[in-house]
Amino acid sequence: MTQMIRKKNKSKTSKIVATHIALAMMAFGFMELLADARTYVWTYEYLTMPQGAAEVEYYLTTKVRDTSMREISSWQHQLEIEYGITPHWDVALYQIWQDDRSAETASFGYKGFKLRTRYRVAEQNVLPLDVLVYAEYKRPSDLKMSNIGELKLILAKTIGDINASYNQVVEWPLPRTDETEHKFAAGLACKVSQALRAGIEATGNYTKGKYAVGPTLSLRENNIFLSFGAVFGLSNKADDLECRMILGLGL
Repeated sequence: MTQMIRKKNKSKTSKIVATHIALAMMAFGFMELLADARTYVWTYEYLTMPQGAAEVEYYLTTKVRDTSMREISSWQHQLEIEYGITPHWDVALYQIWQDDRSAETASFGYKGFKLRTRYRVAEQNVLPLDVLVYAEYKRPSDLKMSNIGELKLILAKTIGDINASYNQVVEWPLPRTDETEHKFAAGLACKVSQALRAGIEATGNYTKGKYAVGPTLSLRENNIFLSFGAVFGLSNKADDLECRMILGLGL
């Protein structure tokens, strides 16, 4: 009986991952139009939008806290519009919706918005490590909840076809309290061909002891990119499974 339950759980996990991959491939196949191509889905690279260029990105993120209770999950949808102000500086606006599901109920609604900006410190390979700074403001639709401020220090290096990126993240409620959280995201990827990158990502929350790791794939052609990743929890406090797909289209 235990083996049957485990097989069912593995099958359900595979179905969620397969659903994201199928959606990603369908979207990539229908588009013919690339600007801010993402190799990773949780980790930011040393990259900003070109001056005067704009792009629309769609994020689909699935979280399953416990794979033995697959009926409980959340599906978050984000729509982002970003614009390059200078060759080194860009801004973006996100709109967020979320579908929360349990065995008895399901709810879907608007969850709020985010504003973010990124700045590249120098041109690539001028410094020993490429440095980018990132600032974000989050406003939940529930006005009883605190606003959130977030800062990221992004360090990256590309040598040949290999890229390594690390994001140190600090997040806190506004006005600032003692509830500051320290997080990270990191990725290592290889350029397989002009259109394909493959790698591995790790995410975590140092403050809460949550850690996860998994594979990432990225496709790009002309003015479109499509990235998919799945991470699996390494600690009891982390979600068992989290999948994300990002579709970006240059305008």
